[in-house]
Amino acid sequence: MPANLTPEYLQAEARFKAASTPAEKVAALEEMLRSIPKHKGTEKMQADIKRRLSQARKESQKKKPAASQKSHHQVEREGAGQIVLGGPPNSGKSQLLATLTHAHPEIAEFPFTTRVPQPGMMPFEDVQIQLVDMPPLAPGFVEPWELAILKNADAVLLIFDVNDPELLDQTEFTLRILKERGVEPGSAGKPRLLVFGNKVDVPGGVDNFTIWKELFENRFSAEPLSAKSPADMTALKGKLFELLEIVRVYTKAPGRKVEENAVPYVLKRGSTVTDVATLVHKDLALHFKFARVWGKTRFNGQMVERSYLLEDGDCVEIHV
Repeated sequence: MPANLTPEYLQAEARFKAASTPAEKVAALEEMLRSIPKHKGTEKMQADIKRRLSQARKESQKKKPAASQKSHHQVEREGAGQIVLGGPPNSGKSQLLATLTHAHPEIAEFPFTTRVPQPGMMPFEDVQIQLVDMPPLAPGFVEPWELAILKNADAVLLIFDVNDPELLDQTEFTLRILKERGVEPGSAGKPRLLVFGNKVDVPGGVDNFTIWKELFENRFSAEPLSAKSPADMTALKGKLFELLEIVRVYTKAPGRKVEENAVPYVLKRGSTVTDVATLVHKDLALHFKFARVWGKTRFNGQMVERSYLLEDGDCVEIHV
């Protein structure tokens, strides 16, 4: 018997999948249980929701472990993707984190202010992207766990101070230490890497950036940046979103409109209609007949097959 899931249920399920805390999971599961159609075809689903709800309630009542029990080097992934900020001392990484997120890292003129990973969430339109400020990359100070975090990130943003007298040596060291871990500019593998020359707003900064860029143009492509420029910060958010190579996809029930402030599903670029159907519910993927897509198709509501490649911002209506 088909489940005939309601739009309210599907939205609640989307909130559950996007939840990052036990309390958020409890609220979403309670809404799923309230809105799921009550008939024989959903009995197993209702039992599964009740089981997960009981587990989530237990988790929400657990006491948080003492800070000493958790490694201060561990950074749990959150949001649509994780981008690590790397670079030499005093390159402006902490200032960038403070500007783009609600985090409050210690910022000072002296080097090695950042001693442990400092995460923050950067809002970009209707998703959140996790940025992680790291201790500086410098000879004699790089720990193995730092390189492990860089290697395992979804993407890496390298920041250099173009006015630093040791810029050339810093660049050579950074490229060498990252190459040893298989992280190189232009590499096709994970993580993707973006390089910026910061503090171009300082007198002489533009000229320093131009010379630096020319010296290393055969090894990476750098872009100028001023952490004090609102225009640069707005543009950087879009570039970081593109760096993750993800798409946001919205869903709606046949004959209904997309709900206001709908939570998008976040998928890797190259995902298909089948992929989003599977995320919404396995029954949709199993009994899929066709879908209609609003977005970058030739016309709104175009009928597509399960292999259709999704674009960022697409709205999908799945028919079973």
